[in-house]
Amino acid sequence: MKFLDLCKVYIRSGAGGGGCVSFRREKYIEYGGPDGGDGGGGGSVWAEAVDGLNTLIDFRYQQHFFAKNGQPGMGRQRTGKDGDDIVLRVPVGTEILDEDQETVLCDLTEVGQRVQLARGGNGGFGNLHFKSSTNQAPRRSNPGQDGVERTLWLRLKLIADVGLLGLPNAGKSTFLAATSNARPKIADYPFTTLHPNLGVVGVDNAEFVVADIPGLIEGASQGRGLGDLFLGHIERCAVLLHLVDGTSETLVEDYHTIIGELEAYGVGLADKPRITVLNKIDALDEDQRASTMKKIEKASGGDVMAMSGVAGDGVTEVLRKLRGEISDERLRHKPVEEKEPWRP
Repeated sequence: MKFLDLCKVYIRSGAGGGGCVSFRREKYIEYGGPDGGDGGGGGSVWAEAVDGLNTLIDFRYQQHFFAKNGQPGMGRQRTGKDGDDIVLRVPVGTEILDEDQETVLCDLTEVGQRVQLARGGNGGFGNLHFKSSTNQAPRRSNPGQDGVERTLWLRLKLIADVGLLGLPNAGKSTFLAATSNARPKIADYPFTTLHPNLGVVGVDNAEFVVADIPGLIEGASQGRGLGDLFLGHIERCAVLLHLVDGTSETLVEDYHTIIGELEAYGVGLADKPRITVLNKIDALDEDQRASTMKKIEKASGGDVMAMSGVAGDGVTEVLRKLRGEISDERLRHKPVEEKEPWRP
């Protein structure tokens, strides 16, 4: 399944049916009077967050969603049938934006959350509605109300607890593959990851979701590389894991590049809790490791952890550090297996 996190849709709610002008015509009923029914209401357009989806690819092949119109009223006081609603089923974490791509209309963050995007038009009144003591034979009715037509944007922001940051080939996909059942593409060339990947990581009987996004380079906020649009997938994360390639000759510049792109992106992403980790320490000897740690600690101005995603060194300590930054409400606790007592 292809990944798509931004798409444009065109919606239109149904128009209401017109009211009916009708009179009773039975042979043996004198002064039958009006009996025109009201028109039916038009269908509305809804958006609903459903489970089991993690992409907006379905909206690439269908962009137009039009609800049914209400049927007009009929004689014998019959009301027209209401138009059927139409529901856009979207993944959890989908934002619905106005046509300007800036105004957020709603944010669907929970399964089953439902919002009305366009309300159907009301049906018109038939002439029975206008009957009174002074107007016993009204010959007027109301037309149905027109539907609402809108152009909207859908943007998916994945729901994850931890977001991975780093330059291309910093070891983000390797870390995700080593700690979860996710199988992202891993290769020795830049931009191996072209779309976000999610993995469930477990440590100390607790599970949390880790999101791996494509690597950032200098100027990503101006559109270089794959851009910084993918940073939207880590906006909801509780903590960020910044991986720095320990084998890079410019690791200090690499660190500042990522921080600069976070600040350029805005929305408070640079202020989120962040854990800096020196990766690929298995390729460094003791002296190189010590000097590299001093450089990155001086650049970050805080504590720095070390690990190797390939060899597994320090991975458990990093996971425990991440777990401590995530609230208990977001963690998924695994039941502790009870062992049977030993019997001789």
